[in-house]
Amino acid sequence: MELEWKNSLEAFFDYLYLQRGLSKNTVLSYKNDLKIFAKEMAKKNIKVNNLNKNDILSYIEKRRKMGFSPRSQARFLSSLRSFYKFLQFNKWYDKNPAEEVDTPKLFKALPKFLTFEEVEKLLLAPDTKTSKGIRDKAMLEVLYATGLRVSELINLQMNNLIKEIPLLRIIGKGSKERLVPIGEEAFKWLNLYIENVRPSYNKNFGSFIFLNNWGKPFTRQRFFQILKEYARAAGIDKNISPHILRHSFATHLLENGADLKSLQMLLGHSDISTTQIYTHITEERLKKLYDKFHPRA
Repeated sequence: MELEWKNSLEAFFDYLYLQRGLSKNTVLSYKNDLKIFAKEMAKKNIKVNNLNKNDILSYIEKRRKMGFSPRSQARFLSSLRSFYKFLQFNKWYDKNPAEEVDTPKLFKALPKFLTFEEVEKLLLAPDTKTSKGIRDKAMLEVLYATGLRVSELINLQMNNLIKEIPLLRIIGKGSKERLVPIGEEAFKWLNLYIENVRPSYNKNFGSFIFLNNWGKPFTRQRFFQILKEYARAAGIDKNISPHILRHSFATHLLENGADLKSLQMLLGHSDISTTQIYTHITEERLKKLYDKFHPRA
C-alpha cells in the first residue's frame, strides 16, 4: 500500500497536538518543515514509503545552497525522524530513512544577554505617566523578573496570577506547568497596570492580562517591535529580542549565586543540560574580569 504525504502528515500533526500535547508554535514548526518537504517529494513522485536516504540528502543539500543554517537543517531532520517513528509506531511503515542521515554538527553559540545596567536603562524607558507606558513597563518588568518565554508572557491570563504570594502559574512547552515567583518591583507595576490601566483596554471582557489598544492579546511580533523601540530609546546598541531578557534573567541569577537546579525549574527546561549553557557565560565573564583586573593576568 502506498502512503500519501497529505493524509499521513495530517494524522501526525493531530497526534502531536492532541496526544503529545505540544504547543501550537511547536506543531507549526513541524508543519512548516514537513509540508514543504512533502511538496518537493510529491513533485518527484516520491511517496512516503519509498523515500530513501539519498532523497533526504539531496533535499538537505538544496537547502544548504539556499542558505539554511545547520540548526534549521537539524530541526528539519528531527521533524522527519519523528514523523517516521509515528508511522512505525502505528505499523503503517516499518522503516525510518531519516535515521540513516547524520544530524549536521551544531556550533552552540553562547546566549546573548544584557548587563544589569542595560536592563535598568531598558526598564526605565517607558513613559509611566501614560497608560501605555504603565502597561509596557509592567510587561518588561515581568519578563525580566520571571525569565518567561515571550509566548508565555503574552498568553498570561488572570487566573495564572496568584496575587497573595505573588506567583505566576505558567503552562510552558509540552503543556508542563511550573510556578514562578514575581519580584516585588515587577509585582508593583503589574498590579498597578491590572488595577488602573487594564480595565480601559479590556473592551471585550477577555481574560488575557496584557492587552493591546484594541483589547486583544499581543502577538509575538508586536511585542518584539515594542521591545526594540524601548531598546533604541534607552541607547542599547545590541540586536535585542525578548529572549535576550530571558537570557539576562538566567545569567544574572547565576552570577548572584543561584544554583543550576533552581534555575532549571524557573526556566522550565526539561533537561538540565539546556540550563548548563549559562554556566559558560558566567565563566567567560569571570575570565574577562580576571584578565582585566588581576595584576598578574
